[in-house]
Amino acid sequence: MALSFFSGASFIITIPSAIAVFAWIATIRTGRPILTIPLLYCASFVVMFTIGGVSGVMTASVAADFQLHDTYFVVAHIHYVLIGINLFGVLAGIHFWLPKMTGRMMSPRLGAWAFGLIFTGFNAAFLQMHWTGLMGMPRRIYTYPEGAGWGAVNMVTTLGSFVMAVGILVFLVDVLRSLRSGPPAGPNPWDAPTLEWAVSSPPPPWNFATIPVVASRHPLWEDRLDEGTGRSSLVHGPLLDRSKEALVTTSVDAEPQDIADLLWDSLWPFFTTLALSLLFTALLLRGWVWAGAGVLALAACLLGWLWPRRSLGLIAEDRR
Repeated sequence: MALSFFSGASFIITIPSAIAVFAWIATIRTGRPILTIPLLYCASFVVMFTIGGVSGVMTASVAADFQLHDTYFVVAHIHYVLIGINLFGVLAGIHFWLPKMTGRMMSPRLGAWAFGLIFTGFNAAFLQMHWTGLMGMPRRIYTYPEGAGWGAVNMVTTLGSFVMAVGILVFLVDVLRSLRSGPPAGPNPWDAPTLEWAVSSPPPPWNFATIPVVASRHPLWEDRLDEGTGRSSLVHGPLLDRSKEALVTTSVDAEPQDIADLLWDSLWPFFTTLALSLLFTALLLRGWVWAGAGVLALAACLLGWLWPRRSLGLIAEDRR
């Protein structure tokens, strides 16, 4: 009975996963992709996701799982799902967003070398584990008998892991080089369509001096796509007072109603984090006296954080 539920749950996972894969492919196919380093990582993410998903579906078959369970086939699957998906997605995000965060571009040449080494090393390291698992190599064992036939394949896995480590090192060198002497990024180095690319890099603390008026899904591409009935505006709208105000709108029609005066910068969130750290550390170590102190400190921090300091009200004048 337990195997039946496991198999059914594993098969159910494939449906939204397959939809996601086809949605990603269709998004790239229907657009005009430009071959940049972030796109290489994103496309590789889709490939890694597909390989990890297919190998996971194989274990959903109870008959196959009897053979694959606790072998290196499962190790390969979990690495493709966790490291392949997360690592390539995170590296794509860093390459894409670091220019906006720091105002400096990463090197395309170093980025290409890092991607090539990471992609090659990752697949050389973990793709072989499917084969060793099918050959019966068990996991969670620190040593194996000589002459089992896994030595050459495991050597390729070892070499691939070192190649991948070199790629990560090249990536880190590229990040450090970008922080120190990378070329200026400008507001929109990727020619992206969304609002965050309309401000300087790095952005000012308040992003926009006025609340933007958005008229389409791609505000920075409206003249090219001619979508929507109006035009977005980044300079006309309610003026924020040093970024400490927010517009309150009606729930149904989003009509401007109030201007909420937000709280100023505070250290209470930081103190709350320290109190939580004290509480959970004390619980892990079974230090009940310190846990009680953590509860009291947490209550004091929350009270100080949430204590009302400024009332919300209407602003009579037209602040435009």
